Amino acid sequence: MRIALSTATVASLLSAVVLVTVVVSAWLMVRRLQGAQRRAAAETERARRWAEEQAGRLRAELDRREQRLTEELRRLAAREGELAERSAALEQAGREAAELVRRRSTALEQAAGLSADQARAQLVREAEAQARREAAVTVREIERAAKEEGEERARGIVAGAVQRLAAEQTAETAVSVFRLPNEEMKGRIIGREGRNIRAFEAVTGVNLIIDDTPASVQLSCFDPVRRETARLALEQLVEDGRIHPLRIEHVHERSREEVARRCVRAGEDALLAVKVGAMHPELVRTLGTLRYRASYGQNVLGHLVESAHLGGMMAAELGVDPEPVRRAALLHDIGKAMTHEAEGSHAAVGAEFARRHGEPADVVHAIAAHHGEVEPRTVEAVLTQAADACSGGRPGARKESLELYVRRLERLEEIARAHDGVAKVYAMQAGREVRVMVRPEEVDDLGAQVIAREVAKQVAEELTYPGQIRVTVVRESRVTEVAR
Repeated sequence: MRIALSTATVASLLSAVVLVTVVVSAWLMVRRLQGAQRRAAAETERARRWAEEQAGRLRAELDRREQRLTEELRRLAAREGELAERSAALEQAGREAAELVRRRSTALEQAAGLSADQARAQLVREAEAQARREAAVTVREIERAAKEEGEERARGIVAGAVQRLAAEQTAETAVSVFRLPNEEMKGRIIGREGRNIRAFEAVTGVNLIIDDTPASVQLSCFDPVRRETARLALEQLVEDGRIHPLRIEHVHERSREEVARRCVRAGEDALLAVKVGAMHPELVRTLGTLRYRASYGQNVLGHLVESAHLGGMMAAELGVDPEPVRRAALLHDIGKAMTHEAEGSHAAVGAEFARRHGEPADVVHAIAAHHGEVEPRTVEAVLTQAADACSGGRPGARKESLELYVRRLERLEEIARAHDGVAKVYAMQAGREVRVMVRPEEVDDLGAQVIAREVAKQVAEELTYPGQIRVTVVRESRVTEVAR
């Protein structure tokens, strides 16, 4: 059976449903609000009870502390009374002691016939004299201890730096041997009527020695850069096989360019090895040419790199910035690459060359002062001197003939024996120290100092040696008494 509903009826039903929904929603909201109010009231009650409990605990703690403070105040009051009584007793004792001192002073003045001011002045003079003597002894002990400690620390720093570094050495030579693939190549090098060898020597400036040595020739020249250039040119000529004057000139020019590139590369490698910053290209190139030079059998560029490492390590040990020390030590012998081109010692020439190419003033000063020609005024200059001495003076660093070595030892002993009052002379530590024994009845302490200074000065003026030579004068005093 179908029930037909009118539009008005449907609208009324919808309105009733909406009204019921609104009423139910409102009732649910009211219930939630009531629940929230009850929870808030319970939480507030808990918070109030917790606050009351905390307040009770704080009141109890404050009561306990107040009780302790009261007891402490009572003890302090009792202590203050005791201190007041002791202070009064001490004042009384002080007055009695002052009275005793006055009576004693009066008795001493009457017995000694001196007034208090006179006695005080005399005591002050005696105390001052005693204090001076004690101060002089103390100062002497402090100076001795400071000197010993400084020398010990310096030896430790230098020894540690040397032990941490090892460098290669090369023997100085003026001749290079070049191996040939066969004996026939000698004839081609000589050329028709000797024109090839004459052209080679004229272009390169190197003497080419061809003797009976099988499959080899010798290049002789005191300029190592020129000799290396000639060696490279001869190597290219032999490999190519075409040897004639025009070809020799062309190959020699290419060899010069190759040696120049190798010098620049060697200088750049040295900068990287010692961790030195940017440098003028001309300084780098000149530094690289020292790769082909040697001093006392020690490669100069290797010596500079080694000195830079030693100087940097010593500077780090002393708390000094190692960068300028490494830079000065790396450049200190750069004048050896151009000594023949300018007048003056290699130290002065190198310092001027570094100054012209933008090096800092402290680096230039260290270069100029590394041989003592200029008084060192900076820490960098002193460390550069020390690094140079360590690198050149360590055992095995440099090579010298046995004849020169023996001659130097003999001359050292002759210089020391020439002074009056000298009894015995001993050259020790491979000629690095000279011990002079003097007769104590002829030479006093001041005379011993004068002898040591004069011997050191004469040795520095007359002899050439790597590193330094220590002069020690020993004056032994003996006192003998006979008990009867």
